[in-house]
Amino acid sequence: MPKHFSKLLTIAAAMAAFAVAAPFAQATTPAPGYSQFAGCQDPATENSIISSCIHSVVKSGHFQMGNKDVPITNPITLSGGTDELLKNFSYNSKGGLVPAKQTVPGGIIGLTGLDWLINFLNVEQLKLYAVTELAGTPEFAGINKITLPIKVHLINPVLGNSCYVGTSKSPIALHLITGTTAPPPPNEPITGKAPEDNFDFETEILHLDNGTYVDNSFAAPGANGCVLNLGLIPVNIDGIINIASGLPSPAGTNETTQTIDTEIVSTENVYP
Repeated sequence: MPKHFSKLLTIAAAMAAFAVAAPFAQATTPAPGYSQFAGCQDPATENSIISSCIHSVVKSGHFQMGNKDVPITNPITLSGGTDELLKNFSYNSKGGLVPAKQTVPGGIIGLTGLDWLINFLNVEQLKLYAVTELAGTPEFAGINKITLPIKVHLINPVLGNSCYVGTSKSPIALHLITGTTAPPPPNEPITGKAPEDNFDFETEILHLDNGTYVDNSFAAPGANGCVLNLGLIPVNIDGIINIASGLPSPAGTNETTQTIDTEIVSTENVYP
């Protein structure tokens, strides 16, 4: 059995959820057969302390906060590496969290409650997208738990470029687990599922497929930085969005479920 197998098993499920983006360095080309790990730093050339490379994909699920429930229909990919203690997640210029737009049901009118916008915007301009961004450093506790601070970027042509729910100072703190949650009311417990593990002895890649990570105990702050710009003076509409979308929403009223595939391998394989 490869010498890194036990270590990979230890970090596998923990890294199946998102990790934080650290400042990146110049990318090095991985060995043939390991191109999916291109975002992982080469410790030999980048003076990195990482020992394992990770490629993680959220395939499906949903993210509900306030009265908005957004299905995850476009895969969300994270790539990078970590040290032996699950610390110091970092990535190079080809890694990190790839932005993936998720369509928000109801569009800009559903977000704001401003029905009259239909008279000023075309079909494409009425659409609204949400992009999850990292907003801090994750903390790991065991192999099936991760605390992940995020912020959600709301994207629409008339909202400006800085419309968010959550900030780096006030993030949405997800406590993703594969077990059963214990949320405050009115939410009831929900249960995830540990990923199916398979070790490829030829490539020495550990595959963890179809893991279900859940959390329905987190709180969501109000919107910030949102403006309505129809060609006149931009008007801040944070309050309008908060009223229409049920934000801020306390713990016990929000939920996320994420189905994740993860690949993990030693840096020695990626950069021999």
